[in-house]
Amino acid sequence: MSAASTACWQINLQEGFGGGEVYTAFFVNALQNLGVQCHIFVSRRARWLKLLPNNTEVIKVDKAEEIPALLPSQRSWVLSHGGQPSDVARNLATKHLLSGIAHMPPQGRPNDLYEYFNCMFGVSAYVVEGLRDKGIPTWEMPLYGVASLHRGNDSIPLRQTSRYDWDKRKGRDRLLGWLEPLVEPLRKRPEFIRRPGITIGIVSRLTPIKQFPTLFEIIAPLFMKHQRIHLDFFGSGGYASVRDLRHALGPLGTRVRFWGQQRNVAQIYRQIDYLMTGLPELEALGLNVIEAQVCDTPVLAVNAPPFTETVIDGETGFLYRDPRKDDGVAFAALLDRIADPATRPHPAAAYNHLQKFSFEAFIERLQPIVAMVKLALQSNHGNPMTSLPDSSIN
Repeated sequence: MSAASTACWQINLQEGFGGGEVYTAFFVNALQNLGVQCHIFVSRRARWLKLLPNNTEVIKVDKAEEIPALLPSQRSWVLSHGGQPSDVARNLATKHLLSGIAHMPPQGRPNDLYEYFNCMFGVSAYVVEGLRDKGIPTWEMPLYGVASLHRGNDSIPLRQTSRYDWDKRKGRDRLLGWLEPLVEPLRKRPEFIRRPGITIGIVSRLTPIKQFPTLFEIIAPLFMKHQRIHLDFFGSGGYASVRDLRHALGPLGTRVRFWGQQRNVAQIYRQIDYLMTGLPELEALGLNVIEAQVCDTPVLAVNAPPFTETVIDGETGFLYRDPRKDDGVAFAALLDRIADPATRPHPAAAYNHLQKFSFEAFIERLQPIVAMVKLALQSNHGNPMTSLPDSSIN
C-alpha cells in the first residue's frame, strides 16, 4: 500500500468552534502532507468548517449513528476526535481500525470512554498517562500540537462580539440566543484598544473545564493592589459560565472587559503582555499556551500538568502554585513581579522549546503513526497499533 493510497476517515461532530476544531484542521493538513487522503464526518450544524483545507472531503451527518453505513466496505482507518457512543464505537471497531485523539484528559472521567478503540493518541504526556492508567491501548508518544494562528484577517480591527455561546440544548439559552440577534443592531461594538499598564489576556472559551470562576474567586481580590494591571477576556461561554465568572470578577469592575470570541488570535497576542490560563486538571494541552509563546507572549499558568509540558518557568512564562492550595499567596507574589515590565520574559528566544510545537515537528510525530496504520490494515491478526517496537514510539 503506497502512502498516496492511505486514507483516514475522521469524525468531529462538534457544532461550535474551539481548540478541538483547530486541532482537527491542522491534523488534517499534516496528514495530507504525508500523502494521506482525508475524509471527515461533521455535524450539519457545524460552524467551523472554514478551518479545514479545501481538498478535504466533508461528509455532513445529523448523528453519529449514521456514520458506519457511510464508510467503505473494506477495512479502513477511522479516527475520532474524542469518544463516540459505545454502540457506534463497537460497530466501527468490528469492521474498521478505530483510533481516536483524546482532546480531554481521561483522569476523573468514565473508565469505558474509549472501550472499543484499537488505539488512542494523547495530546500531552498528561493525557497519555491518564489513558495508560485506565488500561486503554495508547500510543506512547504525545502528539502535542501546532500554533495554528492563521484564522483571521490582520487588517480587520478587533471588535467586541457576544460573550455568550448559547447552549441550544437548554430552554433558557435557546430563548436568549433567539433574542440576542434582535438587539444586535442596537448594540455598540467598540474596537479593542490596549489600556496603559499591564494587560493580562484570557484567550479561551469560557467553559466549565477551564474553572475560571473558581480561580478568580480566590485571586480577583489580589488585583486590587495593582491598579495598572488589567484583565481582557477574549472568548465566549454559556450563560451560567459567564454569569459565575462575572460574579467572581465583581471587585475589579471596569478593569475587566469581555470581547467575545475572536478569530484573529495572533492580533490579540501581540497586544497583551501575558496570557493567563485556567486551572489545570481538566485541561489536556492548551493550544492557546503554544500560540501565545510563538507570538512572544509569555504565559501565566499553574505549576502542574499539562502546563509544565508547555511552559518553561522564567523563560516562556511564569508558573505559580495552585491558589486552591495556598489561598493565592504565590500568585500575589507573581503580581508584584509582573507589575515591573522589565521582568517580562520573551518566549520567542526559547527556540528549541518552540520547535517542539512546529508544524514540521508535528508531521514527524505523525510519520510512525501512518506507518503503523498501514501495517495494521495489512494485518489480519493482533493489534499492531500498540505492539510496534519501542524505537517506533519513544
